Amino acid sequence: MGWCDTFLLFWFTWSFFVLGTNQLQPSQTQVLLQLRKQFEYPPQLEIWNDHTKDFCLLSSSKVNITCQDNFVTELRIMGDKLAKVSGFNGFAIPNQTLSESFSVDSFVATLARLTSLRVLSLVSLGIWGPFPDKIHRFSSSLEYLDLSSNFLFGSVPPKISTMVKLQTLKLDDNFFNTTVPTWFDSLSNLIVLSLRNNQFKGPFPSSILSITTLTNLIMSSNDISGELPSLSTLSSLRVLDLSANKLHSVLTDMPEGLELAFLSNNSFFGNIPRQYGRLSRLQHLDMSLNVLGGLPPAALFSLPNISYLNIASNMFSGIFPDHLSCGSKLEFVDISNNRLMGGLPYCLSANSENRVVKIDGNCLSIDMRHQHAEPYCEEVNVNKQSKGKNAGIFVGVIVGIFVLVVLLAFGSLFLWRTYCPRGLSEQHVLQKALKDSSAAGFSSELLANARFVSEAAKLGMQGLPECRSFTLEELKEATNNFDNSAFMGEGSCGKLYRGRLGNGTLVVIRCLPWSKKYSIRNLKLRLDLLAKLRYPHLVGLLGHSVDVSGTDDCSVNNVFLISEYMSGGSFRTYLAGNSCRKVFNWSERLAVLISVAKGVHFLHTGVIPGFFNNRLKTNNILLNEHWVAKLSDYGMSIILEETNKFGAKGEGHKSWQMTKLEDDVYSFGFILLEALVGPSICAKREEFLLNEMASLNSQDGRKRIIDPIVQTTCSQESLSAVISIMNRCISLESCSRPSIEDVLWNLQYASQIQATTGDGDHRFNTSTASHQ
Repeated sequence: MGWCDTFLLFWFTWSFFVLGTNQLQPSQTQVLLQLRKQFEYPPQLEIWNDHTKDFCLLSSSKVNITCQDNFVTELRIMGDKLAKVSGFNGFAIPNQTLSESFSVDSFVATLARLTSLRVLSLVSLGIWGPFPDKIHRFSSSLEYLDLSSNFLFGSVPPKISTMVKLQTLKLDDNFFNTTVPTWFDSLSNLIVLSLRNNQFKGPFPSSILSITTLTNLIMSSNDISGELPSLSTLSSLRVLDLSANKLHSVLTDMPEGLELAFLSNNSFFGNIPRQYGRLSRLQHLDMSLNVLGGLPPAALFSLPNISYLNIASNMFSGIFPDHLSCGSKLEFVDISNNRLMGGLPYCLSANSENRVVKIDGNCLSIDMRHQHAEPYCEEVNVNKQSKGKNAGIFVGVIVGIFVLVVLLAFGSLFLWRTYCPRGLSEQHVLQKALKDSSAAGFSSELLANARFVSEAAKLGMQGLPECRSFTLEELKEATNNFDNSAFMGEGSCGKLYRGRLGNGTLVVIRCLPWSKKYSIRNLKLRLDLLAKLRYPHLVGLLGHSVDVSGTDDCSVNNVFLISEYMSGGSFRTYLAGNSCRKVFNWSERLAVLISVAKGVHFLHTGVIPGFFNNRLKTNNILLNEHWVAKLSDYGMSIILEETNKFGAKGEGHKSWQMTKLEDDVYSFGFILLEALVGPSICAKREEFLLNEMASLNSQDGRKRIIDPIVQTTCSQESLSAVISIMNRCISLESCSRPSIEDVLWNLQYASQIQATTGDGDHRFNTSTASHQ
């Protein structure tokens, strides 16, 4: 025992003097303190306030340091300066970036004194400026570099190509705006390359094709254009994200080991290569929002590992084979908004608990509620085929189309009676509700069983807290007892108050009169249904309150709706030129219109029963601090019982339902008009329709009527596409109006045209930046 005691004493003594003195070199500590100063003493680095402590032993959820042999080998810092603002011009932004005194050159020079650094991750710290070449001083050691969500701009320095040990390079959510570097083949050990959400432009860099070690390639949300080369040489690639670019080519072969592929929102055309049906490891494939055609390969649906397949909003056509089978892991399929016809294979025909299938916007022979008439798809197929024929065949096809139109004219009465009342089929789930004794049009059973029919509902829930019930006391505290200073105004849907909740969240509180034509239980079912409407382009409902016992003006028999606060104000304010904060060019107006169209599409198809007559007007299009557009005042009819106003005119259920459905498209047409000509002209609706609409079809008329900002920043082809769909929306004959899916598709098409030809946007932004 004595020998053991002696040994243990020796061991602890040695540990104290040897291990205990293995602290960070003073020079390394000084570098970290200098970095803290350059970061302007963020709260995350307060753990470094005590200089006597060993920094290697200090860590938190936001800061982590790893040391070896008294030197820093890993430095990870996560800040709170999220980098996404519109119109960053390369200068410091208060409360967004580090201050004007920050020097990115000095910062990198300080970092370079950490000579043993292998891992460097500095995210959301407000670092701004051009990325300096001095970063190459890490060439002998750095293996991992992440500078995401900052304000770096310009080009990626070529000397990064000398960092041959680099395995991960992440530069997401910055403002790099030159062509994608062509020297990536020098980084022979690169495993992860992520350049998401910048402004890179030019062709896809062929130098990437030689990096056989690459497993993750993420270049989404940039302006990369041209052809996509074959990626089959990237034998190790598992994740590919090229979505939201401007790639314009046929799809090429993919690596056999690919697992996740995001190719949406480009301009890919042609057929899907049959090789995709042999990608046995593929789990997630998104090719939506392109112009792909033909019939999707049946093998795609039966891949052994596929769980998510999205080919929506393309030009796919034809009839699925009856024997098509689905893989056992397939959970989500979206084939909506194509030109598919016929029936559906059994594995796609019935939604189950384990599989969601979206089929709207085709010409399928099932679920006619959300399908087009067959001529809609047949005409597209004829047009597509004609492009590949010689002049003689082209003339023959045109003659054939003419004959088809003549035949359709003779059968028009039958076709209109069959397909035009899609408002009735859209709302057939309300039939039982309309017979309910409740005057509101939605039965308690229907309200209780309302359900979502798309995964968009799940996506829309992200980023907002769950809707909850508020007490009247909470609302009084948030508004200082509904003080006049909190009063924002009174609209068609009640009084509005600005409030601040106990956790500091700014909200808008709407006070609605409560009708006693239905029970409190029925009212709460309505509020619960309204709360389900969560979508990125709908103003989120955070909660509600029902009060039936008060005595003052705003608490007797009232319903309160608590919504998220939108600091950017209404779209109409900017169109009218009443705000100096921002001027919306044509591309930005298109982005707002597309966002609203997506929100309306969700309201029509994303939940059963659908929500129609959603008070669409530019005053109800609100903008957040990042200029993202969201629709407000939607779904109010379920609370305000507007279903009676049509019945009062002696119209039947069929007429009511059609009118409700068509109202949104008609109203959206005037939103388009207002985005073109401005609120002042658009306010004279009837006069404008009678006297000015025809003028939009001539160049002289456009110069006279259309907003000068639109004229100086749009391409004529993009403008013509929007005018065309607008004319259809505000047609006096409801059966001539397009569906909201058609409106959305045409707006996205106009946006793509503008992106490729809209040089006016850049000139406008440059000329107005100094003015603003």
